[in-house]
Amino acid sequence: MGDFDFLVGSWNVANRRLIGRLAGSTEWEEFASTATCRNLFGGAANIDEFTFSDGTYGATFRVFDPARKEWSLNWANSINGVMEAPLFGTFSDGVGTFHGDDTFDGGPIRVRFIWSRITPTSARWEQAFSADQEQTWETNWVMDFTRTAD
Repeated sequence: MGDFDFLVGSWNVANRRLIGRLAGSTEWEEFASTATCRNLFGGAANIDEFTFSDGTYGATFRVFDPARKEWSLNWANSINGVMEAPLFGTFSDGVGTFHGDDTFDGGPIRVRFIWSRITPTSARWEQAFSADQEQTWETNWVMDFTRTAD
């Protein structure tokens, strides 16, 4: 249940995002953001809020399902104001892997989030898309978190 306790606090985030997703692009954009995370429900849920360098915001709401022993991750942003399709998964050996169904450019895709490189002062999050039922994955967004003094 406390898998995401490492994320509680304030962070500076270095973002690298692929400019053209699922288009064979190799060009990345880099930008900064900050994030703040807090626990809810005694650690069975948490919420983080991102402030991006372009003035937009995003938030993730995570909830642990004790019956299934897995997390659901739910993202929304200030650009479209829509809660995106949830991803589900668990942590194993210090790495969190989460999958979900979504659409991109009108077609169905699988989405994967990976949380890794977790230390008391840093962590990495990666997003990847698959348009071929998980035969191949394209990592299209990487966030490197560095803890700030709270």
